[in-house]
Amino acid sequence: MIEILSTVVFGTVTVFDLIVFSFIVAVSMVIANLAGMYLKKSLTDRVKKDELQKIIRIVQAMILLIGIFISLPSFKVDFAELLLIGGTAGIIIGFASQRLVTNVGSGIFLIFERPVTIGDTVKIGETAGVIEEIRVLSTTIKTYEGIYIRIPNEKVFNSEITNYVANVARRFEYKVGIRYSDDAGKAMWVINELLDAHPFVLKNPSPSVYVDELGDNAVIIMIRIWAPSREWWAVRTEMLWKIKVALENEGMSIPFPQRTVWVQDTTSSEKRPVSSAEAAKEGTDRI
Repeated sequence: MIEILSTVVFGTVTVFDLIVFSFIVAVSMVIANLAGMYLKKSLTDRVKKDELQKIIRIVQAMILLIGIFISLPSFKVDFAELLLIGGTAGIIIGFASQRLVTNVGSGIFLIFERPVTIGDTVKIGETAGVIEEIRVLSTTIKTYEGIYIRIPNEKVFNSEITNYVANVARRFEYKVGIRYSDDAGKAMWVINELLDAHPFVLKNPSPSVYVDELGDNAVIIMIRIWAPSREWWAVRTEMLWKIKVALENEGMSIPFPQRTVWVQDTTSSEKRPVSSAEAAKEGTDRI
């Protein structure tokens, strides 16, 4: 048996060397297939199918190359020469495709780190919109105006990313002013009734309605509402209109700014306060 293993096949390569090489390559293929299955399972919901296939092929090829590289000493290959050749080639390729390699590396980090996924509403740098595609080299965003913008993954990776839907709930708020003569308690009760009746206004975290400020012309009521992140905009626009209509139906209205103007009576030394409307009328009469 030992004699068979030591039989020279070609050059200095023996049967044993071929067996070691084949075994290492076979193990590398098994590991590559397992890695492909893992990537397919964990990244299916993160990237599109064609991009996922590219990533799987790249990873599997890298694993096979590593396996072959490890098995080369069995063929009496000098590692020092390989490292020298590989290092030189790597430096040349690195300088020639620096941006490409950076974008690929950033894309892989983005896919695994998962700060954003397809369908998320985000802001990357100065660009805001919905993520349409995440590719190895770039990410595509559809802006609120319907414009598609392709951003290199290097820029995405190095930019500040705001993800508006990463949390399942998102808060928004209104400041509603009512007259001092209106019943603030009743106004808050009306608003709370509207919030309780809406299916997308969350109970936990619960909304809050309270008097926030006593302004110059109005009592300011603060309304803070939590809604599902993906329904946030619809709830925000709908509830503001409903609150306005409900308060008007109760006889409450948003007050306009008012000022008291003091006019000097030329026939008397006394001053009397007049409203803005009276002052305007008096000015017209004088003209």
